[in-house]
Amino acid sequence: MVLVLWDIDHTLIDTRGVGRELSAEAFSRTTGQKMRRQAKIDGITEAVIFRETAKLHGLTTTRADFGRFAQELVAAHLRRSADLRERGQVLPGASAALDALAVQPGVRQTALTGNVRRVAEIKLEVFGLDRHIDWEIGAYGEDNDVRAELVRIALERAGLTPAEAVLVGDTPADVEASHDSDVRIIAVASGRSGQAELRAAGADVVLPSLDDTELFLKLVCRS
Repeated sequence: MVLVLWDIDHTLIDTRGVGRELSAEAFSRTTGQKMRRQAKIDGITEAVIFRETAKLHGLTTTRADFGRFAQELVAAHLRRSADLRERGQVLPGASAALDALAVQPGVRQTALTGNVRRVAEIKLEVFGLDRHIDWEIGAYGEDNDVRAELVRIALERAGLTPAEAVLVGDTPADVEASHDSDVRIIAVASGRSGQAELRAAGADVVLPSLDDTELFLKLVCRS
């Protein structure tokens, strides 16, 4: 058994700015303030992004505030799913990689993402990438603030051990989470972090993209 834990943003898709616009809409509806700045987002869970962004605006928030923000974020993604489809894009090789893994015996695929679950579902639905994802065993931004804890949650939901999983992501935070949870990492330099930065973070396997489906399969399914 191999459980593939897929990061979403900049690993499978790129919203090309739409995601930030939707976050700004949700922030404004939740706090009553325009989002002038946004906290660091790469590899960070949605709850932390909201909390730290609020601090940049002089606001102290609660978990209940995050709950309202999450609801507004889901609503914004539903309202503007057409914009997301038209302006965003599937990253090279992502669709082929998902399809190829789906026919491999013993491989299960799920999401390991800082997005809240419903936003993650909408994003992959919009681009037709949701068909092989087992959402019930994934871990999401509302489950925990710490990415390594998300890995542990997904493993518990799947009833698997760290040795039976591989995390696929594009940030040093993904690499750190893999080390902290003892799962393998396949780092993909398809986001803002280059191959050298991902190797420096400790990734043993770094790909420039998901374009080489055969190589990716070998890496995932190695004994």
